[in-house]
Amino acid sequence: MKKFICAVLMLCLFSFEGFSQDVRLNVYGSYAFADKFDSYWDVGNNYYYSGRIEDGFQWGGGLEYVVNDVVGVEVLYLRQDTNSPTRYSYSGFVDQRTNFDLGINYIMVAPARYFKAPSGNLEGFFGVMGGLVVAELYNPDNGNSNNATKMAWGLKGGGIMWGSERVGIKVQAQLLSAVQSVGGGFYFGTGGAGAGVNSYSSIYQFSLGGGLVFKLN
Repeated sequence: MKKFICAVLMLCLFSFEGFSQDVRLNVYGSYAFADKFDSYWDVGNNYYYSGRIEDGFQWGGGLEYVVNDVVGVEVLYLRQDTNSPTRYSYSGFVDQRTNFDLGINYIMVAPARYFKAPSGNLEGFFGVMGGLVVAELYNPDNGNSNNATKMAWGLKGGGIMWGSERVGIKVQAQLLSAVQSVGGGFYFGTGGAGAGVNSYSSIYQFSLGGGLVFKLN
């Protein structure tokens, strides 16, 4: 995973070297709020799972090519290590409870629209995001682990205050959503291989934070 992310970022950097507009390195740190999820995939047998993605620190970085004064496109990576206390039932296992270890990796492409203040030291922005989430789940009750890759989308908005020509402070609010990020291929069982959960359940992660922006050219 880390090698793939580095390769994507390096490819973007080399691709941008020939352009005359801004290339920016963004470093992020945010607080991600908790979100609940639940799903019944067999109502007749009372098979279900419900739980929450705990809140926590979300960090990452990205490379952004600012095409002109109002449009930028970023390739970014975000990571959160958290827990997922979950209650579930399936095939003889009734009302089981496990506090799973969960790692969430977002790999996104994010175009943004910029709004510059007359002074030039302030920039507002609003953007959309699309890409993938790679979620890693570990069951401490039986030692099983699994991962799943799903589609993800998001929205972001905020502002940048430039302290100099090359360094700025970014403040932003962000919403990320992943379909089946906890279900679909993860094992929630407490014995043997467990049971594969294959139902649709989206999560929505809202975060507040920001970071630093560095102009590279």
